[in-house]
Amino acid sequence: MKHEANLAESATAPRVRIERDELVILNELVPLEAQNVIELGCGNARLARQLLGCFPRCRVTGLEVDAVQHAKNLAAPAERLTFVAAGAQAIPLPDAQFDLALMLKSLHHVPLEAMDTAFAEVHRVLRPGGWLYVSEPVYAGALNEVTRLFNDEGTVRAAAQAAVNRAVASGRWRREADVHFDVPVAYTDFADFAQRMFTVTYADRQVGGALREQVREAFERHATPQGARFTRPMHVTLLRSA
Repeated sequence: MKHEANLAESATAPRVRIERDELVILNELVPLEAQNVIELGCGNARLARQLLGCFPRCRVTGLEVDAVQHAKNLAAPAERLTFVAAGAQAIPLPDAQFDLALMLKSLHHVPLEAMDTAFAEVHRVLRPGGWLYVSEPVYAGALNEVTRLFNDEGTVRAAAQAAVNRAVASGRWRREADVHFDVPVAYTDFADFAQRMFTVTYADRQVGGALREQVREAFERHATPQGARFTRPMHVTLLRSA
């Protein structure tokens, strides 16, 4: 009977959607026509460039604290896209300038002691009723079991979600939506994984010796002749300035 009950639960449980393109989810939640957008921790600005290609009346300002990545961004300019070297906790821009703020896998990179300040700064630069789209990886799944061996983000990801909750409790923000989805992630082999995960410019990841072999062993458990395929669980929280 217990086995039958478990089967019934699994059959009726809602399935988490698979989504490769986060712009699809963003476009479902926020009206994107003619928006003035700020992205905090824009990285290589991939989604920002994609957004501008799809919505030619939008403008994007991308903030990045990684000096190496910021230099690369400046070397690849685009129309209606501006880059600023700064972090979310100290935005060097005027008040009430933007309609939408994006934090794509970046909130947990803000120093723990500065997360509340970051929310206050984002609130300051948004116009009344402006949107804040926070997308954070969930600390779960097979890929996380591999990456946490050399980059355990359990503490900072929990802190990010706690900061979101505090922001809502402050009365400055209204929680408009929560969306969970999975992103497919694939690696050709361990060399591909190591190149993409170990050699990042925003962190000094010294992964060698015994640790590297431990990571390799964990990765190889998921390897097939076609490569290693994972899904990364994500949690989007959409806030609106109150």
